[in-house]
Amino acid sequence: MPPDSKTCQACGRRITWRKKWKDDWDDVRYCSTGCRKRGVGVADRDLEQRILDTLDGRARSASICPSDVARQKSPDDWRPLMEPVRQAARRLVAQGRVEITQQGHVVDPSTAKGPIRIRLPR
Repeated sequence: MPPDSKTCQACGRRITWRKKWKDDWDDVRYCSTGCRKRGVGVADRDLEQRILDTLDGRARSASICPSDVARQKSPDDWRPLMEPVRQAARRLVAQGRVEITQQGHVVDPSTAKGPIRIRLPR
């Protein structure tokens, strides 16, 4: 039986076990070469903190849209930040610090398509 899946340290998506990794599964940290090259930088950690700060400023039961955080960071050119904010949210989900929802239901961040909301765990 293959081991449990892991979360990519860069994009927060689920990494599923592959037979070719049987000897070094413990060392696998990224889902792709692109994620390995990009890694997680200061800007990525800043987005994570902005998500947490934005949620902290709202009611405990409130949720936020990734665009709220993107618009804070770059009000005039926020659209390119949408995927980095989603990645930051997925990393926070892996840490157990937030939940990603769609239509009020918690969803798997690796497979969520379309609009999402971010909230503190309930």
